[in-house]
This record gives sequence, C-alpha cells and structure tokens, in this order.
Amino acid sequence: MSLVSIGDVLVDKDVLKAFFSCDLQECKGKCCVEGELGAPLSEAEAIQLRQSPEELLRMLPEKSVKYIRRHGPVELYQGRHYSRTIDNRECVFAFVRDGITFCAIENAFREGIIGFDKPLSCRLFPIRVRKKFGLDYLVYEQHSMCRSARKAGSESNEQLIDYVQLALESLYGRDWIVSLKAFVDSSTLRHG
Repeated sequence: MSLVSIGDVLVDKDVLKAFFSCDLQECKGKCCVEGELGAPLSEAEAIQLRQSPEELLRMLPEKSVKYIRRHGPVELYQGRHYSRTIDNRECVFAFVRDGITFCAIENAFREGIIGFDKPLSCRLFPIRVRKKFGLDYLVYEQHSMCRSARKAGSESNEQLIDYVQLALESLYGRDWIVSLKAFVDSSTLRHG
C-alpha cells in the first residue's frame, strides 16, 4: 500500500521518502505566484486575514492593497477559504524584493508586527492535507517549480518531513512528530 498510518493521520509514502530544501535563489518564490487559487485557509486564519492590521498592508505593493480594499483578502471557493490572488496569479500578500517573491504575513510575523504566521498550508508546502476515510491524509505535491528544492534537499540530505517539521508539529503535536520520525527511522522506505 502507498500510505501508512501514524496515529490518526494517513501519510503517503512519498512524503516519507522525499528530500526537500527550498532554494529561493533558484525558484524565486514561485509558490506564492503560480496557481489559480491562493493558500488554503482554516476558518481562524480567514478571520485573522480579514482583520489584517494596517502595518501588514503597508508592506504590500499598492496594487495588492487596492485589491484587498476592494475585494477583501479571503475568498470562498467550494466551501473552503483561500487567500485571494490577483488575476489568478500571485497571492495578495506577496511582495517582491530583489527579484524574489516573499510573503508579507511571514515577514510581519518575524518582525513582531503581527501575532500570527503565514497560513499553515504555506508552511506545510509542498505537503497538502487531504481527507481519506474521514482522516487527514498527507500527500506530497511534486511541482516543477520545486525542482531546485528537491535537488537541494537531496544534496544536503534534508528530508521533506524535517523541512516542514515545525508546521507538522503545529498541526499534530510533538508526540506525533516523534512517532513519525521513529517510523521513518525504523523503516526501509527511503532505501527501497
């Protein structure tokens, strides 16, 4: 079977075998630009973003601020919340510095301007949380824009689960991470 159960979470084996380390110098932050929908949001994240403080908006390009003021920062699509995108491209919270696209939410959080980080789905990327048999099911989305991250991860021997460890811990807790790593360490997934 191509999935395993760690506690009450199903994990695709590709998640466990992958190596990944984001290389912004190569990809230029394309994950904040490519795709028709923005970042999947929880209800709490949607509420936080709808109440975005002016300090966060000041970090954004003028076109994004105008777009947010006119349409709001969040959209509802098929019953789920997403960050808005401009022209079905970049996230409204994206900004460019030195040719690289960054997240204003993450930047504001790191500078202590806001009390919440970028959406969990962004921190988990390229892992996505889906549902299977009523349980969370973690899958690895292998995008061409992340080719350099896969190469960098292989070269540095950084596993995908290590790269997104803090996000996984935020979602499932420390004990779950310990169980996940124990399973990976005891298995031959990465060697087969």
